[in-house]
Amino acid sequence: MSVLLPNMADFDTIYELEDEEDERVVSEEHLPRYCPEPVVMRGAGHITVFGLSNRFDTEFPSVLTGKVAPEEFKTSISRVNACLKKNLPVNVKWLLCGCLCCCCTVGCSLWPVICLNKRTRRSIQKLLEWENNRLYHKLGLHWKLSKRKCESSNMMEYVILIEFLPKYPIFRPD
Repeated sequence: MSVLLPNMADFDTIYELEDEEDERVVSEEHLPRYCPEPVVMRGAGHITVFGLSNRFDTEFPSVLTGKVAPEEFKTSISRVNACLKKNLPVNVKWLLCGCLCCCCTVGCSLWPVICLNKRTRRSIQKLLEWENNRLYHKLGLHWKLSKRKCESSNMMEYVILIEFLPKYPIFRPD
């Protein structure tokens, strides 16, 4: 039995098939990724100096269930609260002293409070970055200190934002 081929020269030729359908190939980079809204942890203290509250609530938000252990969350918030507890009383004392001397120094007596508040914010940001590198980036979360407008007034406050990192497909071909 022999197989009849029309032309041996066309044996290795690859032909493109024309489909009637309009195929659109979309790369995964352009697909929208679902990320839930970030969790906002507002200050729960009774003293606020330049928008920074003296403590954050350690109550575990239900949105984070299954993402992080409540004990880890409480430990992280307790570290932030310890930093605030160490630094803010000094800031309040300098603020009172600066307000008393403000008329005599033409406002220059408030500079130490501003510098101390900036130092407190930076120490909290470094602490949150350490927490992110230690644990939360592995869990798909990112904690940061962010400035937000208060809901009740036009003043600004600092809150802890817990953002969900988008998941990237690891089985995507190169």
